[in-house]
Amino acid sequence: MALIVQKFGGTSVGDADRIRAVAEHVARTKAAGNDVVVVVSAMGKFTDDLIRLADDVSPTRPPRELDMLLTAGERISMALVSMALGACGVDSASFTGSQAGIITDTDHTRAKIIEIRPDRLREALDSGLVPVVAGFQGVSTKRDITTLGRGGSDVTAVALAAALKADVCEIYTDVTGVFSADPRVVLKARRLPKVSFDEMMEIAATGGRVLMLRSVEFARRHSVPLHVRSSFTWEPGTWIVEEDPTMEEAVVSAVTDDTSEAKITVGGVPDRPGIAARLFRELANRGINVDMIVQNTSAKGMTDISFTVGKTDLEAATKACELVKEEIGATEVTSDDNIGRVSIIGAGMKSNPGVTALMFETLSNNGINIEMISTSSIRISCVMRAEKVADAVRHLHTAFGLDAA
Repeated sequence: MALIVQKFGGTSVGDADRIRAVAEHVARTKAAGNDVVVVVSAMGKFTDDLIRLADDVSPTRPPRELDMLLTAGERISMALVSMALGACGVDSASFTGSQAGIITDTDHTRAKIIEIRPDRLREALDSGLVPVVAGFQGVSTKRDITTLGRGGSDVTAVALAAALKADVCEIYTDVTGVFSADPRVVLKARRLPKVSFDEMMEIAATGGRVLMLRSVEFARRHSVPLHVRSSFTWEPGTWIVEEDPTMEEAVVSAVTDDTSEAKITVGGVPDRPGIAARLFRELANRGINVDMIVQNTSAKGMTDISFTVGKTDLEAATKACELVKEEIGATEVTSDDNIGRVSIIGAGMKSNPGVTALMFETLSNNGINIEMISTSSIRISCVMRAEKVADAVRHLHTAFGLDAA
């Protein structure tokens, strides 16, 4: 008998028919002799609807009250799924994040899990019940309801799987697994049967939309095998597991794209110690996450520093740069929100020196100019004009032999 955590996203529980299909699948898993813990997201676009409603009611959205509002979506889903399970003859009980023992910090709208106390879930499992847990939420150390940020239900599922020592955490979504590229961009993209944690972390961080990065980090840290599957076909999907040292890894496994970032350039900065530290400390103090950073070669003691941030943070980041502009001796602060990033990812890149050259040659041969470059041992990312992103993804996917036959 295995213990399986099954997480169902918003499209998987989008309406009554989908909820019944989910309940039937859980019932089959239970009938096969497994213990099951279910984690659910809010139905369809319900969270977006709640945010719009909040905007209509008030121009200000106190984070504590926003968390209280948004958690309603998952509570509705958990109750409906539990009812549907009852109709399938499966005894179950629904739990909010706080009832499930998910303890977070006090950072509203983007809280982080600091502890799991799954005693009530264990009691439910021991009594033969299927616990149905509301994802995306917990309770803070100050006893306030909190949310975990976009994609937080994935984090909920992985955290519970780790705490309960589950055999696998299954993530059900509207796609059949992790693909070599976004199938909407590359028609010949193919499903990957297996991806290492390291590769999946890079895919999630560079535009892969299947899993939230924090959930992959959590799974890797606690060695929780993940299985990404479709709740529409129920066919086997993509396994995300520890890298197998006995297997020959693909040189490049995936090409990802992301147009959700913007670039800021702080120009005419004195090239001396402490300048970058002061700039990025100001950004950090405002909770702004910086991604790619490039500092130009110094000329006559002056340099430019360029970096990328999420478009949602662009206004705040620009204000932060303007605030310290005179202090650090910069001459100007400019921004550009018409950029995109394309990345190639593969565990086999570590032992194949020709990957970088092929990527740059492919982009050059197709008239695509590179504005910024960032690398890790298994990833190369290039920033370019946003309108060139789709072409770049398709050309690189073909160049590295990823097109499905």
